[in-house]
Amino acid sequence: MNPMLEYIDEELLKLDSLGLLRSLKRVQGPQGPRAIVNGREALIMCSNDYLGLANHPLLKEAATEAVHRWGAGAGASRLVSGTMEPHMMLEERIRRFKEAEAALLFNSGYNANLGVISALLDRSSEVFSDKLNHASIVDACVLSRARVRRYPSGDASALEKLLKTSKAKRKLIVTDSVFSMDGTIAPLNDIAGLLDRYGAMLLVDDAHATGVLGPKGRGGLEHFGISHPAIIAMGTLGKALGSFGAFVTGSRAVVDLLVSKARAFVYTTALPPSVCGAAMKAFDIVENEPVLRQRLRENTTRLREGLSKAGLYASGSETPIVPIVVGPARKAVEASEKLLEKGVFIQAVRPPTVPEGTSRLRVTLSASHSAEDVDFALSALGEALGV
Repeated sequence: MNPMLEYIDEELLKLDSLGLLRSLKRVQGPQGPRAIVNGREALIMCSNDYLGLANHPLLKEAATEAVHRWGAGAGASRLVSGTMEPHMMLEERIRRFKEAEAALLFNSGYNANLGVISALLDRSSEVFSDKLNHASIVDACVLSRARVRRYPSGDASALEKLLKTSKAKRKLIVTDSVFSMDGTIAPLNDIAGLLDRYGAMLLVDDAHATGVLGPKGRGGLEHFGISHPAIIAMGTLGKALGSFGAFVTGSRAVVDLLVSKARAFVYTTALPPSVCGAAMKAFDIVENEPVLRQRLRENTTRLREGLSKAGLYASGSETPIVPIVVGPARKAVEASEKLLEKGVFIQAVRPPTVPEGTSRLRVTLSASHSAEDVDFALSALGEALGV
């Protein structure tokens, strides 16, 4: 037998035996508070559609108008076939929203992190990465060929100790602002205070904070009231903003460098105009409808308080990401299946996404959920987990 084909068969059996084999669940209908999942009507409690914009009529209308005006596709990379008007319009909209000097679009948060980190670093550099950072950051650090130095999550003191011993000329600190599997918030204010002291830059992955944190939904930096020329922020358009793609904001010089050196930008066909149209409308809604963030906060508080009363784990964070750690991978999968039988869709998150022995149900809230939805989910969780 072909050794590679044999390896594939063996690996599938191994994953299955460990409870780590993944499968895709079919969702019929648009993203929203409810949908048909594997043929069963279910309450969706695992989406990153925090503000309920993914099926918003104004976003759909804006996407349709963009198709009629600019077509279905962008043709090629922006350095090959040119920058289309919707890309420039969206970048200017993002720049104003984030109150930055400049913005640059990428095709996903994964691509953005790969592009930025590999463009800024080389073998002579050092990158300081939070241990709970997203997989895209982990992969980007490796691909950059810089020396990677990891610090305990959210521990600015440990980070400073590493910076003190660094001899590298170029130093980049990278952290999520909101950690996607724990829902905790990084101490960006403490980290930002280290930049000038140690001559470092900071890349903030604001994927789960954009549209959610801050008085105006501008993300983690606004949440802490931070502004610094050595800070670069990455954000996504496919979570709270309900569309697709990602962006990077920072100084004009940083963006100019990325246009020339970020391979994930240079060698990728640009976003479709429809995506740009929907995203521009989403920024308008985020700015003009703060009630959505208020409703999201109310749902988050209701869920966290309910879990606490039931004796289920709920971290003290204020974000709409609420992990319930159950331990073994198989136990998490079984709980997820029981929940779907009860009409609640919450995915089991397992290694390598989370550490061994910490498999969990990752519950996420949306502004589109009602109080009754939250109570229904709490009841189903209690029954599925036997509390």
